Amino acid sequence: MKKITSRAIAIVLMVAAIAFTFTACKKDNASGATNTYKIRMTDAPGPYTAVNIDIQSVEVIRTDGSTATLATHAGIYNLLDFNNGIDTLIATGQISGSVEQIRFILGSNSTLVVNGTTVPLTIPSGEESGLKVNVQNATAVNGVVELLIDFDANQSIVSLGNGGYHLKPVLRAIVVNATTTGSITGHVSIPGTLAVVTATGAAGTFSTALAVNGYFVLIGIPAGSYTLTVTPLAPLTEVTVNNVTVNASASTDVGLITL
Repeated sequence: MKKITSRAIAIVLMVAAIAFTFTACKKDNASGATNTYKIRMTDAPGPYTAVNIDIQSVEVIRTDGSTATLATHAGIYNLLDFNNGIDTLIATGQISGSVEQIRFILGSNSTLVVNGTTVPLTIPSGEESGLKVNVQNATAVNGVVELLIDFDANQSIVSLGNGGYHLKPVLRAIVVNATTTGSITGHVSIPGTLAVVTATGAAGTFSTALAVNGYFVLIGIPAGSYTLTVTPLAPLTEVTVNNVTVNASASTDVGLITL
């Protein structure tokens, strides 16, 4: 199976942009307005070289229990290619009715690269039917619902203690809507620092990693007040910025953070 890397993102996005019809519908009794759903994926960082997830298909589950399969760009995605404001479009489709869950169907070729060694990621019993993430307040804008699936690599990998690893994903669906979400940007005083940047507020916790140049961006952040924390590797110490305000359809620049 061909691995999809950051170099192939542009091609994937171009092809995905025209894939607006779903490939299958298990039930046809859903009712309501028809909207185009776009499912994007991003990641909170983890202490691994690569987290390769074998995504076979993406389904939506409506509030009446009916399901539909979106046009999915199946492949093996390294989650670590998609952080610090980078995401990738993996599925699209026109869906009628109200959606309450997104379900990812995974293949058997997920792997983890840690300390230079590639090991298989097994899926615990009960997860084979698909990984579900709840969707709330998915309001369409001009007939389009855009969902950003935050796939937390750090919390999703469970060590078995014998050299093996389970994949038990921690997922969150963020509705990307210019009327309700914004972003946070900034940079640190020491470029090249390895650090995690976390924004915590009433709407939840959002994380990313510093880029090599020391800059970061957190996207899809609901409007509100947040505490921003930069956690670098020792011997550098954690730095906190309080009362960071995020406004809808705007980017909040916190400027230079001194480590």
